[in-house]
Amino acid sequence: MIKYMIVLAALLLLIALLYNEKRESVKGILSTKPFLSTLFIITALIQPHPIPAYYHFILTGLLLCMAGDICLAFTSRKMFMAGLVSFLLGHVLYIVAFFTTASIGTWTWVALLLSLVLSWIVYARLKPHLGTMKVPVIAYILIITLMVIGAATVLGDAGLAISGRIMVFIGAVSFYVSDIFVARQRFVAKEFVNRAAGLPLYNLGQFLLAFSVGALNLVA
Repeated sequence: MIKYMIVLAALLLLIALLYNEKRESVKGILSTKPFLSTLFIITALIQPHPIPAYYHFILTGLLLCMAGDICLAFTSRKMFMAGLVSFLLGHVLYIVAFFTTASIGTWTWVALLLSLVLSWIVYARLKPHLGTMKVPVIAYILIITLMVIGAATVLGDAGLAISGRIMVFIGAVSFYVSDIFVARQRFVAKEFVNRAAGLPLYNLGQFLLAFSVGALNLVA
């Protein structure tokens, strides 16, 4: 029951957050976004932890992403950089969680090829708009690409429960796509459509990763 209550509360907060984003109200965003982020942390905490190391890596990553959420609510370059670093570290924790839990296999190499091509296309589109931010953005793109490769590695590991594997992969891909909208908002065009598409994808990704803590376990 508590899981359904969390999901319902998250949906209501997401609607409120999108409303505040549309109004460009920093006060409104700060009154909703941290609470929404707190919910996916609570989600991870209340799950069973069949793989303790995976749980701890994911939980720490979620906490770093919550810090990034708060930083990105502000428009200054300094806060944007702080948010970027927080999310980058969060992604690193997810990468460690994925690669220490699953075994490298065919899915890893397929994802490596496809995601590198896609990430190069994303970077090529962003490059004319980056200015002095090229190096940080390249680093970030490499990290989120590696996160997707790690998630594909989890998806391809038959020694793990299928429900958890699917949650991890869809969660990571949703997070990856949401970051594209964040980059578009910051560097290309400040449009509400970036928030309207990116925020639901981001929260979907985070909640799926939080729920994967309980669903990802070893199978006989």
